[in-house]
Amino acid sequence: MALDDDIAILEAAPLFGLMNRDALRLISFAAERRRLEPGAVLFTRGESAEGGFVVTRGTVVLEPRGPHGTRVEAGPAALIGQAALFSALERPTTARAGTAPVEVMVVTQAVMRRMLEVFPDAATVIHDALADELAALTRTFAGSRAADPT
Repeated sequence: MALDDDIAILEAAPLFGLMNRDALRLISFAAERRRLEPGAVLFTRGESAEGGFVVTRGTVVLEPRGPHGTRVEAGPAALIGQAALFSALERPTTARAGTAPVEVMVVTQAVMRRMLEVFPDAATVIHDALADELAALTRTFAGSRAADPT
């Protein structure tokens, strides 16, 4: 995939779309590319997560976390593992390629650290976006508790 195509996908991806083009260029150059055949495992539940994935082609299927969970499909420009971009975690679910070949960009914590060193203004933008997400989630939970006081 050409550099401009990679940057266009990153611009459309959550969180990355907030960064300037030069920051995205650095990420695109530094990110590893991985290709998966249909049904191949990208990662398994419980595995150590040292970065995130941006889907560049195809569909990644995230398996339900429990018996009542729902399967999630992530297509081009989807960001999988946002928290793992910044912190070592365990993968909460298993992800595999859908029914067609899949290509992903692997964005490690090291790549994110490097980008933040070179583009420190991106840290503020990312911080604000994550704080907004957390505030919205908190409001959702507060609304759920108010609606069901049991």
